[in-house]
Amino acid sequence: MSHTPTRPTFLLDGQPIPFEPGQTVMQAAQAAGVYIPHLCHHADFEPIGSCKVCSVRIQGRVATSCTWPASEGLVVESETPALNHDRQRLVQMLFVEGQHHCPFCEKSGNCHLQAVGYHLGMQDTHFVHERPRHRLDASHPDVMLDRARCILCELCVRASREVDGKSVFAIGGRGLNSELIVNSPSGLLADSAVAATDRALSVCPTGALLPKRVGFAIPIGQRHYDGADITQRPEDT
Repeated sequence: MSHTPTRPTFLLDGQPIPFEPGQTVMQAAQAAGVYIPHLCHHADFEPIGSCKVCSVRIQGRVATSCTWPASEGLVVESETPALNHDRQRLVQMLFVEGQHHCPFCEKSGNCHLQAVGYHLGMQDTHFVHERPRHRLDASHPDVMLDRARCILCELCVRASREVDGKSVFAIGGRGLNSELIVNSPSGLLADSAVAATDRALSVCPTGALLPKRVGFAIPIGQRHYDGADITQRPEDT
């Protein structure tokens, strides 16, 4: 008589989560249909743990769930008031460090940052707006880069390198001077190998990278997150 071996599990907010060897806490949670807020993580790419929004408490210490290996008997807390408060503050800082004016952005309703903000109950930015000056690159005939909307998640960097095979993007500078840079002699998109069909554009969670001449093609009210919380969109990984 055949016997299917029982997969090992860990506890996430008291719920047993089965996992496969080599999976992270985030990967196992997603496979089980349990949402952990995140921004820089995407199932198609290796995790880097840069945004810290997915931080959870594991055995008493705070760690990023996208990089922490799942193991038998692990006790993980995610949905706690303290963790969600910290996540909300991180998202609020991203809003004030950029220029995310949702009512005027063509990515509104399809924006991962906006959706996470709604999920966390964000009603204001809390912090004083810095109104930084970010360079806009509209030099390319088919692609626009608005650095004021970039959250430095590096998803486009990884997609351009690993999927598109072009390595168009990278993060340059340090601290508050960090920004998305373009690999071309002039530093402009027009002189790069980027194309509107690149994975680097479609994986951008905000309106930082957009194809030109297709804005507002989907009416407000019919967009991805208009009628559903991000937790109801399990394909958004």
